[in-house]
Amino acid sequence: MSRFRIYAFLALPLLLAACGSSKSDDTAQAPAPTPPVDTLYNNGLDALNAHRYDTAEDQFNAVEQNYPYSSWAVNAQLMSGYTLYLQNKYTDALTTLDRFIQLHPAHRDIAYAYYLRALCYYEQIADIERDQRGTQQAMDALREVVNRFPDTAYARDAQLKIDLCFDHLAGKEMEIGRFYQKQHLYTAAIGRFQRVVDDYQTTNHVPEALARLVEVYLSLGLKDEARRTAAVLGYNYPGSIWYEDTYNQLASDGLVTADTKLPSEREGFFSRAWHAVF
Repeated sequence: MSRFRIYAFLALPLLLAACGSSKSDDTAQAPAPTPPVDTLYNNGLDALNAHRYDTAEDQFNAVEQNYPYSSWAVNAQLMSGYTLYLQNKYTDALTTLDRFIQLHPAHRDIAYAYYLRALCYYEQIADIERDQRGTQQAMDALREVVNRFPDTAYARDAQLKIDLCFDHLAGKEMEIGRFYQKQHLYTAAIGRFQRVVDDYQTTNHVPEALARLVEVYLSLGLKDEARRTAAVLGYNYPGSIWYEDTYNQLASDGLVTADTKLPSEREGFFSRAWHAVF
């Protein structure tokens, strides 16, 4: 009996240590309480302002996960889309924003959601040497902002970006047209240059497109077409370098009198330089 008591006495500290260890482990493994919703959301804003975007994203996601039916969750979803946009994670941002637009079409910030969505496409516009489907997607998204929210600052900025997209697409047409011209594929070149003139009239590529058309027509021996196109160029863009180069080219080909002076910047082909031709 005394021997048993000794063994029991020796085993007691081990049992107590084991119990203490188990209690400590349970305490360590217990999940931390979820912070209040406003704390999570404000933590996200603070992280966003500090450019700690990963942390901001985690906090906004925590709002949605832990308080999915609160108004905070709706705002967090939009802020999450904005955070993804700032990180250039455009695909994820578009997914988040599309979900926001679908679930909350009457939200007070719905115009901003559409605008931010358009920016995600706009920021991905490739240079003119690459496929321009992204540019068209950006234009479509920007037009949606203009059409849905015409009286907002978002619409005004979207319209400016649409003009830039137009200029970008016109530049792509010009690049292809110049390539065809160098390859002596004149019919294809005419199609590209004429499209710029017809479809992108507000861009700064039109004077060059007209000048290139004159060059192609002259290469094909189509003198009347060359002169008519040159007249349009001179009448609408008398001060451009393309006007001057085209006039000199026609003069060297004997299509205008060599001693005819160039009109002033405010005059056109029809006013003086081209009276000998037409």
